[in-house]
Amino acid sequence: MGVDAEALLGRARAAGVSRFLVPGTTLPDSRSAAALAASHTDVWAAVGVHPHEAKDFDPTSDGASLEDLARQPRVAAIGEVGLDFHYDHSPREKQIAVLAWMLDLAARLGKPAILHNRESGPEMMALLERLPRRERPGVFHSFTENAEYGRRAIGLGYLVSFSGMITFRAAENIREAAAGLPLDAMLVETDTPYLAPVPHRGKPAEPAFVVETAKKLAEVKGVDLETVARATTANFERLFVKESG
Repeated sequence: MGVDAEALLGRARAAGVSRFLVPGTTLPDSRSAAALAASHTDVWAAVGVHPHEAKDFDPTSDGASLEDLARQPRVAAIGEVGLDFHYDHSPREKQIAVLAWMLDLAARLGKPAILHNRESGPEMMALLERLPRRERPGVFHSFTENAEYGRRAIGLGYLVSFSGMITFRAAENIREAAAGLPLDAMLVETDTPYLAPVPHRGKPAEPAFVVETAKKLAEVKGVDLETVARATTANFERLFVKESG
């Protein structure tokens, strides 16, 4: 979350946000996320290596350090990990290998995974469907697939999380997916500092803005904001808080 973490958290609390999950994308910022979570009772961390950075991750030399972080009590998940075949900043074979290692770590530690999935839906689903089933395996972050794909993910035990993209004028496909999936399998997020929701487009996203994402989700689902807030808070606690204490 950077040097302004305290200010960002303060504004989000003032907006009514009561739970925070800060993911890592590299080993150094995973350390930062874990340290932030350790100093706040309403913040949890995830540790992992983003697919963009997978090329630089060697399980033989780096795996023990990441696992040590993952075992810290305020670390609730392994993430952000996954596949990104849009940018291909890391070779696809390396992305898949690192993701498989991360998912194995998540399974061994009994923690959920936070999945990045961009233009890699078939490969992601094929990998997940080969793995042994387990309770609370994770969440698809910033979900952009269709409702059928979402139902397959939910069938494996995953949740789906909607970011500010659900408010974008051109994102009717995301709203259609949300309309066709159950609220009891959903989370909301900001993807700070990216994907700021309407009416904050063009600004760096921050946790306080998750309220706008929740409002749009409520509109799509035909329920009030309080219903979405209760459901997504309960889902957050079921997925993350129970894991970390």
